[in-house]
Amino acid sequence: MRIALVDPSSTTRLIVTRMLTARGHEVVAHADEREALRQIKHDLRIDALITSAELTHMSGIELCWEARLLATCKRPIYVLMMSSQYDQRSLVEALDSGADDFIGKPPLAEELYARLRAAERMASMQRELIRMATTDPLTGLSNRRGFFEQAVEARARTIPDGNLSAILLDIDNFKYINDSYGHEAGDEAIRACAHAARLDEAITGRLGGDEFALLLERRSLPEAIKIGEDLRRRLASRPFDTGRGRITLTWSVGVGAAEPGDSLDQLLARADAALYSAKAGGRNRVSGAPPALATMTTIAQHGVARASVC
Repeated sequence: MRIALVDPSSTTRLIVTRMLTARGHEVVAHADEREALRQIKHDLRIDALITSAELTHMSGIELCWEARLLATCKRPIYVLMMSSQYDQRSLVEALDSGADDFIGKPPLAEELYARLRAAERMASMQRELIRMATTDPLTGLSNRRGFFEQAVEARARTIPDGNLSAILLDIDNFKYINDSYGHEAGDEAIRACAHAARLDEAITGRLGGDEFALLLERRSLPEAIKIGEDLRRRLASRPFDTGRGRITLTWSVGVGAAEPGDSLDQLLARADAALYSAKAGGRNRVSGAPPALATMTTIAQHGVARASVC
C-alpha cells in the first residue's frame, strides 16, 4: 500500500516508517497535516492514511474527516488513527469522524501489520464489488453504468474546447441470429462483436442487448467516422461460426461529435440519430450525424423508430 503518515514527532515518523517499509509498504511521511491533505488530494495512488490524534494545525479528528471527504467509491482511503490515549471515548470519536480503525501510539508492529492486512482485504473486496457493478459479465466490457460513469468524466475533461465523439454500434438482424441458431449462438455473437469493438484509445461499453458504444476524446467527426468504418470492416471480415455453419456478422454504425455546450445526452442523441439513419439506409454502414441534427426530441423519435428496423 502507498500510505500517507502524519505525525509532528520526527521520532514517531521514523519508527512507524521503518515498520511499514519493512513489510513492503510505500510511505510518504509528513509533519504538517495540511501538506499531507494536499498530497492525498492530488496523489491518487495513496490508499491509506495513518495519522496521530495530536497534530499542530488541526486535530487528528479533523484530518480524518477531511480525508474521508476525498474518498470515493472508486478511491477507497483507509484511515487509521494513532493516539496515546487509547480509551473508549477516543475510539468512538475517531470512528464517528471517519477513521476506519484506531491504534495505540506508539503502535505495536504486529498489531499495525494485522490492521493493514485487514485494510487490504477490505480494499480488495471493494474493488471487486466495483468491478462487478460496472462490468458486463458476458463481454467483459463496461456495462451501461460503467460506461456512463466514464463518459461523464470524459465530457468534463473535454469541456469547453476539446473534441469528443461518440460511436454507437448495433448488430444487424440480431433477432434472426437468436431465433435461427439459438440464444447460445446469440451470446457468442455478442462476444465476437465486443471483441471487434475494443479500442485502446476509446471508452467502450455494452449499453444492453446488441448495442455497443464508444467514446473518443480529442477526435473530430471525420476522424470518428473513419474509426467507425474501420470497426464495421473489422467485424464483417471475421466469419462467425454459429455451430451450424458460418455467417457474416455486421453492424450499423452511428457517429456524432459534440458541439460547444453539448451535454453528454445531446452528444449521444446525435450518434443515436445517425445510427437510425444507418439502419434505415440498409444496415452494415456508417452514418455521421450533421452538427445540428441532435435534439432530445430526435433521440426520443429515433429510439422508438429504431426498434422496427433492427
